[in-house]
Amino acid sequence: MDPIQTRTVTIGDVEVGGAAPFALITGPCQLESLAHARMMVERIAQACAATGTKFIFKASYDKANRSSLGTSRGLGIDKGLEILGQIRAEFGVPVLTDVHEAWQCARAAEVADVLQIPAFLCRQTDLLLAAGETGAAINVKKGQFLAPWDMENVARKVASTGNERIMLCDRGTSFGYNTLVTDFRGLPTMERTGWPIVFDATHSVQQPGGQGATSGGQREFAPVLARAACAVGISALFIETHEEPDKAPSDGPNMIPVERMEALIAELRAFDDLRKGRA
Repeated sequence: MDPIQTRTVTIGDVEVGGAAPFALITGPCQLESLAHARMMVERIAQACAATGTKFIFKASYDKANRSSLGTSRGLGIDKGLEILGQIRAEFGVPVLTDVHEAWQCARAAEVADVLQIPAFLCRQTDLLLAAGETGAAINVKKGQFLAPWDMENVARKVASTGNERIMLCDRGTSFGYNTLVTDFRGLPTMERTGWPIVFDATHSVQQPGGQGATSGGQREFAPVLARAACAVGISALFIETHEEPDKAPSDGPNMIPVERMEALIAELRAFDDLRKGRA
């Protein structure tokens, strides 16, 4: 199947879509501290430098969708946005964070270059409209319960605000209990909408609620799925990373150790270059 020419969304100095090399959305699942965020940005930048890969720093100030009440939700919107603002100013890197309620959108957009709509909230009309009205770039994760062609209607809700800075993200589809599966037909199907397509490699190997009170994951398969996505054709890759994933407060089982990111990015760029005719 020939690549489809999608729109291009410009986020800081990062071009997402069209014939551009894939952009990388990466960072820890959950903000932990300013010092930790600084360390992660520095290590990610080092990992991206060899291939000149552009990245958007991702970290959440609140993980509202947790498996159980006792698991860590994060620093909260006040402290979280303060940290993301400092990271953006110090490093000149675009930042992305999740929003969960309509009232959060305008406030988060004062700091974040990209607002992310979590998968479970992708049909929440008021949230999508509030996010679109900010003018920020919007990354909408496809619900695990939705067909890929359903995302056309989701994108139209955001676009109705006049904001066409939209990205659609696949993060796997529910397959029985505590399991996700990736149907790679979904990427070109969503791409036919004309919006840039993001593939979330780390959440696609998540096992929701798989450890009882927390989610499990199979991080060893995240690079496999990322390679496949690059071969099919995508505009951006979403890969969460951490220096010690097994000690991370959220989504540790599916995050990639940051020490492995440089080699992985180089490998994925080779697949992307071949797919987009740059090899």
